[in-house]
Amino acid sequence: MSDAGISRRGLLGLAGLGGAAAAGAFGVWKAAVQEPSVPVEAVDPVEPTPPPAPSGTPAPFADATGDLGGTVPFVAGKAMLGSYLDLSEMSYPEAVRLRRRQLGRDQRITHVFYAWPDTLPSSIKGMPEDSIPMVSWRGPKYRKILDGGSDELIARAARRLKAWNRPVFLRWGWEMNGFWYDWGGSRNDRKPDGYVTCFRRLRRIFDAEGADNISWVWSPNWNNQPNEPWNRLVDYYPGDEYVDWVGVSGYNVGKERVARLFDPIYGRYASRKPLMISEVGSKDHGGSTKADWIGEFHAYVEQRPAIGAVVWFDTDTHPHYPEKWRFDTSKESTAAFTAMARSARLSG
Repeated sequence: MSDAGISRRGLLGLAGLGGAAAAGAFGVWKAAVQEPSVPVEAVDPVEPTPPPAPSGTPAPFADATGDLGGTVPFVAGKAMLGSYLDLSEMSYPEAVRLRRRQLGRDQRITHVFYAWPDTLPSSIKGMPEDSIPMVSWRGPKYRKILDGGSDELIARAARRLKAWNRPVFLRWGWEMNGFWYDWGGSRNDRKPDGYVTCFRRLRRIFDAEGADNISWVWSPNWNNQPNEPWNRLVDYYPGDEYVDWVGVSGYNVGKERVARLFDPIYGRYASRKPLMISEVGSKDHGGSTKADWIGEFHAYVEQRPAIGAVVWFDTDTHPHYPEKWRFDTSKESTAAFTAMARSARLSG
């Protein structure tokens, strides 16, 4: 691959982080080298004590049909841990090697981002051998898909990912229930059904091209923005027959508790589909707050058996939010993340 998808930072968008302010401009991003503050040998990870799941938590997969996870199967009791990884003044292979030294393990999911007209990848330089690629593919306005004008572009994308000849997560048109992307309902006449039709059209074209190595990830934002009746998350759901994994983006920006970010999605879909926390990170609010939140997140995953994948937003280079989302910004946060990465639950 060219590293186009990895370096395409301006296309990622952390606009879905919380309130409307998170979707605005944050001034100049000043990325600085932030080497890990403690070597992995000095870390003494401690397993968290998980809180009980709330009453009413659905039995996982009680209503599921078909193979759980599609081409990337869900494995009971295990969750894959991966990342979008982009560290200042490091190539992607260098960043992978750093994380391997710190955590004593490789990424299980390699997350990359691509624009709608881009040539999608058929390899990623430096990706760990056993890692599963996840391609987040931006969309256009709905009309460009619904009028059939993009059918060949979609078919080419299908052929590219098919040529990879390995399982691939495809996360098309994420955070569609937010107002910040062209493929959101807010920018398409407030009609979520247009998104549903687009998603289904993409899948049908991929299937017609024989791209049966794809696991399809439907991945909304944790909350609806705007929070209006026409913008209900459920109205964007393409249907069980089109979705293999249900993902969700959620970040600790305003000291949100983990359950607040993820329980609404979990409660609605855990009985039907495997869950993926497809974008997650934590702001440092001072003291041990970042480490504490990572520990709380780890405990949450331990108690939610339908969660089969976690993808950290592991970067300090994002241009639209002045926060180093990488996990190793302090000795404490490094230890907390290492404990999670080395746990049996996150060893999928």
